Amino acid sequence: MASEVFIVFCTFPDMETASKAVRELVEQRLAACGNLLKNVHSVYRWRGEVESSEEVLAILKLDSARYSELETKLRSLHPYDVPEIVGFPVSKGLPEYLRWVVESCAVESVR
Repeated sequence: MASEVFIVFCTFPDMETASKAVRELVEQRLAACGNLLKNVHSVYRWRGEVESSEEVLAILKLDSARYSELETKLRSLHPYDVPEIVGFPVSKGLPEYLRWVVESCAVESVR
């Protein structure tokens, strides 16, 4: 398979914001799918202080060829100044599933 599948993690402040963003990414074929995990408790340093909050974690699956577009779009949809957007390649997986991810992110030709 020439394309590589990526997993991207991104946290959001609430389910409504996360759902809206992930739906738009999937509709635009920037991600094949996204899983939303609510009630993720995050502890982090922000502006010199240790903070904590309840967040929603999105786990996105996409063709690595679409990563730059996904990152740009996700930044525009995200309410945080510095959103968590981290991605890494999938080294192993069910070939049929990996193929589905790549096909789901393919840009459709205009007819």
